[in-house]
Amino acid sequence: MPDLASVDDLAARLGRPLTPEESARVGALLADASALIRDYTRQEFTAVSGDSIVLRPVGVTLRLPQRPVTAVTSVSAIGPGGQTLGELTGWVWDGRDKIDLSCAAPSGTWPTSRRGHRPDTYRVVYDHGYATVPPGVVAAACTMVLRTLLSPSMTPGMVAERIGAYNYQLQQGMGAVGATVVMTAADERALSRWGPRRYGTIQVEAG
Repeated sequence: MPDLASVDDLAARLGRPLTPEESARVGALLADASALIRDYTRQEFTAVSGDSIVLRPVGVTLRLPQRPVTAVTSVSAIGPGGQTLGELTGWVWDGRDKIDLSCAAPSGTWPTSRRGHRPDTYRVVYDHGYATVPPGVVAAACTMVLRTLLSPSMTPGMVAERIGAYNYQLQQGMGAVGATVVMTAADERALSRWGPRRYGTIQVEAG
């Protein structure tokens, strides 16, 4: 999955190209920051086509977890043991993140055991994500990487370092730094717009 920020994004914020030492580390740090952001927000951000997910509805509504939803290709009913009963017709996508199943019906004939019974789970194939990662997400990823990349020490949590007469101290409030990327409370606040939210629909499995 692509990183949520690039080396050029970091260089633009530094006002200079990365040094050879920084360049050697930056790939892993960008990947780590991107993974932490995706884990926290539960969002992929980058565009994905044809994603498949199995969901259990609340009432007659399925809520798609990834945002923004750009297209819904198909909705299929799933039976016991993961058996696909067939595609549905008559479902309605609200153009945002909900699918209404109140008028949905099988496109063919249900197996005899399922006639007259609404399935418990549904497989949805849909497209989602941004053509360009939102600037706020890019900024958060860059902040997390630069905080680590510019640390004077590879020791996590070290905020000051003295070498002979030379003394270096990070700006107060920058948070934990060191060899690994971390997400601070400030980072979470910056990402709150995309943060985790409660869903009525239950995700049963990944596609």
